[in-house]
Amino acid sequence: MALITRYIAKPVLQHSLRIYGCRLQSTQQSVDRRNDVDDEEFRVLNFKQVKTQRAARRKMNRQEISLPRSQRMAPDQDWGAVWPGPKSFVPSAVPLPMRQGYVSKKYQVAPGKFANAELMKIPNFLHLTPPVIKKQCEALKQFCTPWPKGLETEEKMKQHFPIDFISSDYCHALPTIRNPLSRIVTIQLKVDTLKLDKHAKDKFLRLVGERYNADTGILTLVTDRCPLKKQNYDYAIYLLTALYHESNVVEPWEETKTEADMEYYDFQRNCAKINSEAILNFGRAESEPKLEAPAEYARSVEQLFNDGENEYNLKKYKEQTLGLLSLASK
Repeated sequence: MALITRYIAKPVLQHSLRIYGCRLQSTQQSVDRRNDVDDEEFRVLNFKQVKTQRAARRKMNRQEISLPRSQRMAPDQDWGAVWPGPKSFVPSAVPLPMRQGYVSKKYQVAPGKFANAELMKIPNFLHLTPPVIKKQCEALKQFCTPWPKGLETEEKMKQHFPIDFISSDYCHALPTIRNPLSRIVTIQLKVDTLKLDKHAKDKFLRLVGERYNADTGILTLVTDRCPLKKQNYDYAIYLLTALYHESNVVEPWEETKTEADMEYYDFQRNCAKINSEAILNFGRAESEPKLEAPAEYARSVEQLFNDGENEYNLKKYKEQTLGLLSLASK
């Protein structure tokens, strides 16, 4: 029995030693690998946070916030370089304490320029400061011509350019840049500059109607039918040209008009002229020159009939009549 046991135990012992040697070799290899990992500083990825472990905090690099440009701007800063052209309001670039907005309370201060939508809504002209305008004018001088001679005064300019053109341009915040009111064109001129005779002037004034101001002698034509300003300007010139030429036209039936057909009272074509001249020439010899009715008397009679009877016209007519009869007024 002892022999059998010794015979069996010997192979088993050899096999156990062989397994133990493999385990020692594998253990040695794992130790070597762990040492290699420690040398390379290999970090273990943990999907589950453990209370004992502390996560490394990331260092935040805080950037220093610089002051607005309005506070860093020098007093002698070139404003044309800061604000070269038209643009929306920028509060950090404007060194002015600007305020705008509605306040609900009585003694409340209006909102400042920062985060103020009201200042950004409206168009501004901060780029058109006096120094910038002066610089632009200096740059435009090379394209300008000398002022024409003969137009030094306002009277000379009115003499050579009697027509005034008036139009308007609007700057607003709308989807379209074209304002409907900008198409309106107004022209003004004095009727006396047209050099019309008596017949043409009377016909001209009847054609224009209420557009003529008798107190100032200025004719005003307003055109707004066309969609564009240039079209209304051309139409106004056409109207003025048509009125001028139509006034100088004499129809055949106008030559046969009598005193009863006249639209207004004409002193030269009425019996008042004959009667007044008869009074002035009473008792004069036929060889002596005949006297004519004074122009002031004729004007007062025409004004009395054409404008109607009022206190001023009656007083004027009384003074001229007493002067015609050489009577002292009381």
